[in-house]
Amino acid sequence: MKQMDTKWMHPAVQITKIITRIYRNGMTTTSGGNISIMDENGDIWVTPSAVDKGSLTPDDVICVKANGKISGKHKPSSEFPFHKAIYETRPDIKAVVHAHPPALVSFSIVRKIPDTNIIPQAKYICGPIGYAPYEIPGSEALGQNIANEFEKGYMAVIMENHGMVLGGSDLMDAYTRFETLEFCARTIINAKAIGKPHFLSDEQIEIFETQVPHDIPRNFESDYPPDELAIREEICNIVRRSCDQGLMISSYGTVSVRWKNDDFLITPSNVARWDIQPEDIVQVRNGKAETGKTPSRAMFMHQNIYRENPEVNSIILTQPPNLMAFGCTDVKFDVRTIPESWIFLQDVPKVPFGKQLRGDLTIPKLLSANIPAVFIANDSFIVTGDKLLQTFDRLEVAEFSAKSLVMAAPLGTMVPISDGQIEGLRKMFLQ
Repeated sequence: MKQMDTKWMHPAVQITKIITRIYRNGMTTTSGGNISIMDENGDIWVTPSAVDKGSLTPDDVICVKANGKISGKHKPSSEFPFHKAIYETRPDIKAVVHAHPPALVSFSIVRKIPDTNIIPQAKYICGPIGYAPYEIPGSEALGQNIANEFEKGYMAVIMENHGMVLGGSDLMDAYTRFETLEFCARTIINAKAIGKPHFLSDEQIEIFETQVPHDIPRNFESDYPPDELAIREEICNIVRRSCDQGLMISSYGTVSVRWKNDDFLITPSNVARWDIQPEDIVQVRNGKAETGKTPSRAMFMHQNIYRENPEVNSIILTQPPNLMAFGCTDVKFDVRTIPESWIFLQDVPKVPFGKQLRGDLTIPKLLSANIPAVFIANDSFIVTGDKLLQTFDRLEVAEFSAKSLVMAAPLGTMVPISDGQIEGLRKMFLQ
């Protein structure tokens, strides 16, 4: 995956950017979690001890030299011993992320490991998950327990009654693994709140992995006229907004906008979503892509949606955490919660996993003016619209509705708006 261009960034800057993102996304607390990078000299850059994670600056980051000398105005994280132990055990690992994200902590305190087959991309991003027995934080014993798991080849390890630690070839690799695994854990928990989660088979995931369209012709270059540049910028803004609001994670999510006739602009494959730039967006023209760019694996489905639905001018495909609870269970997503939800979405069908694959027209033919959104089981939520902002609004309304339903589950059975009330909404707003 193409990540944030860190090669020109000082390790302290990288650490600050990622810990800030982790904190703002509610995956660590002011005092919790730590990050480190080992540079080419064997020096380890690490977050400091007892410094606010919400206001960390590059000047706060500590460097522990290969000879053990400490450089910086604070003490290194109290968890530094296990970072050091991981680097000593696994020379291929160059970055470590440790935090206490709520969903993964939930798994750690019931002593279970999340099944990453809940969504299609996670198996290859996360790999198999290790499990380290409890020891006192900051102790050499804890460091040894964790190092023992990494020695087995794991890149992600659940820490019993503690949290999560992940390694990576660089910091963005470790962060993407961390974020994706927390998303899996949250999806499983939300799904269990409303029903029984289903998981994908390894064979289904293998088929999914083959769908990146490497074989399509890529033999033209865009001249970037002003109207196209405006669409590229709009797509980037919506993707970043989706990431900021938890509607999309760095490893998954596709946005496209119709440009001319059935030609469209779409997000690329293998680029961290929250770091997408206008020049990364791929123009698809007559089934061909721009030279040197690989569009989203969902390109063929988007192309067929535009061909089958002339009224659709924008599409978002993503994995919002509460909607995915319904996408991973047999529980119906009943949008008759409040008037806005039904007006925006009406009824949302679900299709089996695999119907999104190349050549299948089930979803393009299912979508219509009365069916603007659809679930793909264990994969994603697709929403369509005229303008991209309208499509994004529908996505927000859908996720808010799903969150209300998940939160209502422990309270009792949802009482939907009645058929008569629905008919009143239909006459008032949809005719």
